[in-house]
This record gives sequence, structure tokens and C-alpha cells, in this order.
Amino acid sequence: MNLPKVITELINAQNNFDSIAYADCFSETAVVFDEGKTHKGRVEIERWIDHSNKNYQAVMKPLEYTENGTSSVLTAECSGTFDGSPIILQFHFDIVDGQIESLKVTG
Repeated sequence: MNLPKVITELINAQNNFDSIAYADCFSETAVVFDEGKTHKGRVEIERWIDHSNKNYQAVMKPLEYTENGTSSVLTAECSGTFDGSPIILQFHFDIVDGQIESLKVTG
């Protein structure tokens, strides 16, 4: 599967539970929508993923990737210490100049 560099870096950061490297994949003004909450900016995104890593220890296995201009969707199997693990999630990205501008996680 041919993934953009920033998505490969995001997956590697997630699978290594590296919240700093994960947040560095996003622009300073990026927005993340996950579990009914919005996280704005790199600092909030780092706090969100650090909390998620500590609670769920989720790792991602990419299954499918589609791209349309700056928008793309990664379908991944996510497994960790949460009820229902593993689950299939879709990660909806807007990527501009090699950085993630927005991410919406859906199930």
C-alpha cells in the first residue's frame, strides 16, 4: 500500500505510542474529531493522543487507502486494551503541504 509520508509517520508514531511524534504530523492549526470531541492545535492533539495511548494502547494496521486531492481515507484495524478490540476505523484526512490539517475518526 502506497501511503503518503505523513500518514506512514503517523502510523509509526501511534504504534510506538509516541505522542510527540504523532502530534508533529499535524499543522499548528490542525483539528481532530474523535469520539464526539474536537481537539484544536498541536498541543491539544498531543494531550489527546497521549491520554488515548495511556488508556487504550491502540495500534493500527492499515487495510485500505483512498485519496481524492487533499482528502483521503485510511481504513485500519485498531487493536488495544479497549472493549471490542480489534475494530475497523476510518481515518478521514485533509493533508496540505505534507502536514495533516484535519482528521476525523469514524467507525
